[in-house]
Formats: sequence, structure tokens, C-alpha cells
Amino acid sequence: MTNEQWEKLLAVIDGHAFETPPVGFIIDSPWLPEWAGMSILDYYTSETRWLEANLRAVNQWPQVLFLPGFWSEFGMCTEPSAFGAKCMWHENDFPFADRITDNLDEAARIKKPDPRRDGLAPFVLKRLEHCLPQIEAAGHSIRFAVARGPLNIAGFLLGNTEFLMGMKMQPDETHTLLGTITDFLVDWIQLQAATFPTIDGILVLDDMVGFCGEDDCVEFAKPYLTRLFAAINARVRLFHNDAPGLVCAPHLESMGINMFNFSHDHPIAEMRRLVGDSITLLGNIPPRDVLAQGTQEDVAASVQAVLGALEDKKRVMLSCGGGVPPNVSSENMDAFLRAAAG
Repeated sequence: MTNEQWEKLLAVIDGHAFETPPVGFIIDSPWLPEWAGMSILDYYTSETRWLEANLRAVNQWPQVLFLPGFWSEFGMCTEPSAFGAKCMWHENDFPFADRITDNLDEAARIKKPDPRRDGLAPFVLKRLEHCLPQIEAAGHSIRFAVARGPLNIAGFLLGNTEFLMGMKMQPDETHTLLGTITDFLVDWIQLQAATFPTIDGILVLDDMVGFCGEDDCVEFAKPYLTRLFAAINARVRLFHNDAPGLVCAPHLESMGINMFNFSHDHPIAEMRRLVGDSITLLGNIPPRDVLAQGTQEDVAASVQAVLGALEDKKRVMLSCGGGVPPNVSSENMDAFLRAAAG
């Protein structure tokens, strides 16, 4: 993200009113490799190709705030790998981190990993360190520390069904597991910030929060996400949950979150009512059915519908309801931008 883009993001979060809301997209390996003409495995294993894909996107659409910007990631495998999850790789499909146990008693005895040496975390940092001169030469800086959230990781380590059942049947062990994961994630966020002093933002992604009821959200999600977003003193604290997001919406501000990327299933006016006026909304046209599979006219109509539903354009950044999915064409991205510009 350039200095100008970063200042614009801060202005949005501070409540500055733009005539037309800025556009921002979360982009990573589900979209970038295919769009840039390479396999997913090539994207992960080649620093040169990873850098090429990211530079191509930021140069083709300089008016877009790509979030988090030059995201160094290995799909869903980065954090689970530190806990010993076996990572399965495919040439042109997404990697998968296998569970390490289906026994919550065993999971609760897991020791906290060290992000400086365990799993893929060191590779994430080294990729950024190696590519930083080219990133800065293009006018960009590393602005965000990024992590999958504690419930998301627990679901990988234990299995989603087993983890959700554990909330009801073994709450003490569930808290122990989430506490260990969160301790690791705090270390991970702090290590990223210490490695790259330009970091002043946090992005946490946790769709498992959307599968909790109100009581479980308050008990099992809120305290750990609150700790995670307080890991560093960041001015931008972006939470992504494009699973059902109504349950967490009223708690975002008290968790220290000031920006929310949410599902297209929730109308933006409804989400504004639930989160209040202090949260910047990032959304929310349908990512797959419209941005990827729709015509340019469909994309334009969906963007216009979101704009028409906004009574107040403060603290809004236009996007899709989630990250940019596979198979989004350059033509549909251009259609989005034309419609956003009015």
C-alpha cells in the first residue's frame, strides 16, 4: 500500500466523507495466481512469481486499496502448520491443513509454538524480507500484520464439528485450546510488526465466529479476538468474517475492531445498524455469483444497489462480501470501478 493509499484508508476510518466511497479488495491466492497466469503451487513456491502477481495487480488498478497488500500467505496452512498440521499441496487447487487430533483433551495439551521457527511462519517473513526492496521500489510498504483467527485455527486442528461440539460438551478444554492458540497468534502479530516497522494495521480472518450462537460468541470468540486485536497498537484493525456475521456485529467495537469485511448475505444498511457508526464497512456485492460469474452489467447493477442503500457514505469502502474469489476477470474489476466512480 502506498503512503497515499494508507492515508486514504485512515481518513475513511476516521470518518472523512468522500463524494464516492473508495474501493478496496482483499486479494490472495484464491484469485491472484489464476488471474496472473500461473498455478497456485507456483504462486506459493516462487518468490519471483508471487511478487510478479502482486505487482501486476497494484499496477493495473492503482486506485484500488488492496488489503492487506502483498499478503505473504500459504492459504489456510500458515498458522495450523506451526501446531504440526500436515499440509497437503496441489498444483492448481487450494492447500489443506489436516487435523492433528479429534480428541479435545489431547488438543488442550498442545504447547504454544514459536512463530520464529515453527511451521510456515518463518517462510512468510522471509518472503517479505526478500521481496521488500522491490515492493518499496514500487512505492509500497508492508502495512498489515495478518493472522487467521483462533476459532478458525482450532477448527483446523480439531475438526470443525468436533470443535463446535467441544464448546458445549467440554468448555474448559475449549478455553484452554483457544488460549494457547491466541498466545501464539499474539506472538505472531508482534513478530510481524517487529520485523516490518511500517506495520500499523492488523487483519484477522475468522469465519468460524459466524457458526457461533450469541452466548458462544460472547464466551468463546470475544475474549480471544479482543486480546488478538490488542497485540499491537495498530490504527487499522480489520476483521474478516464472510460466514453469517450478525452475531458478532454488535460486539465489534468492544473487541477493538474498527473495520469489518462481511458476507454479501447481509444488506449493508442492516450491518450499519448493527455495528454502529464507528466501524468502517468493507463490502458487499456477492463475490462469486456477481463479481466472478456475473456480466459486467450485473457487477455495475450490484455496486449501484449498494450505493443506493447507503444513507451515509462515511466509513464505507466498496468491495465484495469477502475476499476476491477465483475467476474474477479484469473486465469485471473494471466494471466495478466504473460503477463505484458513478
